[in-house]
Amino acid sequence: MPTETAPELKMPSYGGQAVIEGVMMRGKKAVAMAVRSPQGEIVMFDEQLPALYRSVWFRTPFVRGVLGLWDSLMLGMRYLTKAANVQTGEDEKIEGGTLVLTVLVAVVLGVGLFFLLPALAAGWVDKALKLGSWWSNLFEGFLRLAILVAYMALVGKMPDIKRTFMYHGAEHKTINAFESGVELTPQNVALQSKVHPRCGTSFILTLVIFSVLIFSILGPLPLHWRLISRVLLLPFVAGIAYEYIRWAARAMDKSAFVRAIIAPNLLLQKLTTKEPTEDMLEVSIAAFNRMYALEHDTEQAQPLSA
Repeated sequence: MPTETAPELKMPSYGGQAVIEGVMMRGKKAVAMAVRSPQGEIVMFDEQLPALYRSVWFRTPFVRGVLGLWDSLMLGMRYLTKAANVQTGEDEKIEGGTLVLTVLVAVVLGVGLFFLLPALAAGWVDKALKLGSWWSNLFEGFLRLAILVAYMALVGKMPDIKRTFMYHGAEHKTINAFESGVELTPQNVALQSKVHPRCGTSFILTLVIFSVLIFSILGPLPLHWRLISRVLLLPFVAGIAYEYIRWAARAMDKSAFVRAIIAPNLLLQKLTTKEPTEDMLEVSIAAFNRMYALEHDTEQAQPLSA
């Protein structure tokens, strides 16, 4: 059982992701996933991460945010497939070029829905009503935020996604329990908050807000340059948003001001995290313990399953 306390923990070291009927936990050296099978068993997957993840590039401010985002998409897609295979009994794999293509398609759809569509709509409205660059960009940001919130609220109504959001809550509770220094038991973890400042949902909201500020600096642009600029500047905005999230997570316990400005981030997580059941907490704790054992090369890091 991990006994490391919060002051010894580097905040970005441990994170996670909800998957289909399970949780993936990730550190600097290893990743582990626990999934509840249809038979009720906890099935484990894990792997050691290459040294590249601990290279200077993943420690360079602003660059690490872009690299981490791309890597999370790649790793997340691969482990989502593994989790789905547990439920279906099949053994499909997404690797190599297929994995890259799948992630690229997901990125294109996401950028199109959350960035290009609002930019296109705002461009048309600006052309018709002559709003001016500042109001046009503000309207674009409002549309982007509205689409984001509506999307999260609607998909959260789907039964399968709702269960995934419950596992998302379990993942947050487990990491919060670890960072609070309490023993990782379902009873202790259940008492923790289901929101976390380093959550991907917080990152997305920060990305949307910062995009309004940064895109407004560009001033008035023809529609085609408006769309191109949104794509080209997205990695830059993502890098800034990532550093902001890291800073806020470190500073929130010491500053009421920081807690106030990140309150919308935590509030939005209410849409993507639901209260987990005890058996979900067991899965999340199993994933964390396995990852932690691999990170520290302890005797607990014996293969639990294929």
